[in-house]
Amino acid sequence: MSFRMGPLEIGIILVIILIIFGVGKLPQVGDALGRGIRAFKKGQSGEEEEKKKEEAPAVEKTVAQEVPEAKAEVKAEKKAEETTQES
Repeated sequence: MSFRMGPLEIGIILVIILIIFGVGKLPQVGDALGRGIRAFKKGQSGEEEEKKKEEAPAVEKTVAQEVPEAKAEVKAEKKAEETTQES
């Protein structure tokens, strides 16, 4: 059996929260809840950024290794073309 919250259940929860915290504390509770949700979202995106930062050096190393090899291949191809044109 799945549990679904309808408008009646949400209303009951809000009334219980109002009774527990009172009208004066309700804005403070909402503010704290909002800050908590924002911090949670920021934490999740921070983990994704860390993964990207970890992957970036590996890509840079690969590129740094392949660029000199590609340059050498291009020079070799140019020399080969020059020698075939001279013949």
